[in-house]
Amino acid sequence: MRIGILIVRVLVLMAATAAGFALAHGQGLHAPSNLFLGGAGFLAGVLVVLLEWQARRVPVDRLFWGAIGAMLGIVLGLGLGTALEAVVPGAGALGRGLFALLLGYLGATVTLHKRDELEDMSVKLFPKTAVRQEGDKILDTSVIIDGRIVDVCQTGFLAGTLLVPQFVLRELQQIADSADALKRNRGKRGFDVLQRLQRVPRVTVRIDEVDFPQVREVDRKLIELARATSGKIVTNDYNLNRVAELSGVSVLNINELANALKPVVLPGEPLHVHIVKEGKESNQGVAYLDDGTMVVVEHGKRLIGQTVDVTVTTIYQTAAGRMIFARQRDEGNAAR
Repeated sequence: MRIGILIVRVLVLMAATAAGFALAHGQGLHAPSNLFLGGAGFLAGVLVVLLEWQARRVPVDRLFWGAIGAMLGIVLGLGLGTALEAVVPGAGALGRGLFALLLGYLGATVTLHKRDELEDMSVKLFPKTAVRQEGDKILDTSVIIDGRIVDVCQTGFLAGTLLVPQFVLRELQQIADSADALKRNRGKRGFDVLQRLQRVPRVTVRIDEVDFPQVREVDRKLIELARATSGKIVTNDYNLNRVAELSGVSVLNINELANALKPVVLPGEPLHVHIVKEGKESNQGVAYLDDGTMVVVEHGKRLIGQTVDVTVTTIYQTAAGRMIFARQRDEGNAAR
């Protein structure tokens, strides 16, 4: 694949250089003028190859709107150049080319910066034909290593295209190649999770080579990619979640989903728990529900290793999840 692309690029450079020399021959030019046009053709070929290489890293929707803006600018520039020629007879092709170049660049940059507004306007103008598609789900490194994304996709709650950027794969590779055994195992687990995701029905895993060379941090690259594709970031990273929300990017946080799916427990409800260790405060015992929620039992230190019936007294919701405080049911009845 890469060898074929390389061959095509070389042929483009050769064809552009040959076109420059052919143009010089057609004009009856000789050295060194023909060398100048041949070099200009070669430079034009280099420019085309650079544009093609950069275009592969840009999302399709940005290419579309950029092309629309550039074409409108070029048409307007040619019209203004023709009008200028009528006023200034010496302007000619130079004036038309200059106006087309400047307004084409201006049109492309304006449409790229106003892409979201243009899409919204197209939906309002053509409500029957304009369909605003939901963006892809962009996976970050933390959610891949965590692995619960596979279970969520298998249940059907998350379907469609899951986009894994190339820069996330590079970060995963660096973790897998780490000298630290724990990090190395986490990186290998991440690649195993991606292989499991590729086997899940109704889910398409797509590796995207889009990059943002001017941005160094992976989190910032994810935010820029989500903006460019109108996608949503899927993550477990609390800090990335907050930064993305402040940047106007939608986020799907697996931890928040897990907390939302935990059974609702209200004060006064009975629980049957097994006390496993001592709490931080004096005479407290600690137990855990099946979903991992911590239950702090007052005066439960003496009950460590026992399974007891308790009554919920207080529930605290924190960023890390829920914490339930309870007391032994016999004590609660005695207090009443």
